[in-house]
Amino acid sequence: MKISGKKAKKQANAVFEGGGVKGIGIAGALSVACQHYNWDYVAGTSAGAIVAAAVAADYSGQEICELVYDIDYKKFEDPVESNCFPIVGPFLSIKFKLGLYKGNYIESWLKEILKAKGVERFGDLAVSGFPKESQWRYRLRVVASDISTGRMLILPQDIADYGFDPDYLEVAKAVRMSMSIPFFFQPVPLKYRDLNGKEQISYIVDGGVLSNFPVWLFDTGNEWDSTPTLGFKLVGPRDGAPNKITGPLTMFKALFGTMMDAHDNRFIEEKNFDRTIVIPTLGIKSTDFAISREKKDALYKSGENAALKFFKGWDYHSYLMKHSK
Repeated sequence: MKISGKKAKKQANAVFEGGGVKGIGIAGALSVACQHYNWDYVAGTSAGAIVAAAVAADYSGQEICELVYDIDYKKFEDPVESNCFPIVGPFLSIKFKLGLYKGNYIESWLKEILKAKGVERFGDLAVSGFPKESQWRYRLRVVASDISTGRMLILPQDIADYGFDPDYLEVAKAVRMSMSIPFFFQPVPLKYRDLNGKEQISYIVDGGVLSNFPVWLFDTGNEWDSTPTLGFKLVGPRDGAPNKITGPLTMFKALFGTMMDAHDNRFIEEKNFDRTIVIPTLGIKSTDFAISREKKDALYKSGENAALKFFKGWDYHSYLMKHSK
């Protein structure tokens, strides 16, 4: 399926993995991919949702590069009031606010850059000819997790289950939901009324809890779909290595890592790797918000190199021939 108004390039869909500040690597890979493709539909989780939202709002690869370099990542750490108390502050923030940081800065920053392109709500990204319940209604899809009901949310469509109109869901709010790293950022509370009219509240957190790399999201079941989906995945130097468990803290870390990755690893088979740009993250952590200019440059270059390597051997027709057997 094609969306009108595109330049005469090949068309593709794109799915961007979450990874905090490591998303700079995704921006580097995207700058190369944009030389080959225009994007029909895009999706992302957490930091990948930021990139996807910028692409959906028609930011160019170069503009996204400038955005990721200009962000003052330290401002992402907007502490809740109790965090100001020494020693006990972080404990109080998690106990009473469910997170160390508010996450308000990210949302307001994204709202501003999207508004500059005329995008505020998902209705601004609607594709004509599709009803609201259609999975093809919106150019952008954002993955989040409702930990109150234990379900994955594909936004904006799934917001209808809470009694809200998907057209009016703010894009920045959906992305803020998607990147609410548990215990790090406060979850986003969502108040709604159930079928009995009783008021309920759900807490929405990082989409990576259930799917950090939803490369399957645009698959139609038709192996000969004319539009490919490309994945942009971040891979660290220890990915695949066993977790060392020496006590409660390392056990929690291993449990959390398994929770974030196991679902996607089940689906990242050869077919999906063959359409995925794998970006080395050079040991940089997702929450390294004090990242230096040198590390930014290295991450961005890592993404560029990964994409250049990918496109040297990528051919969609050959991909279809290989995986239709």
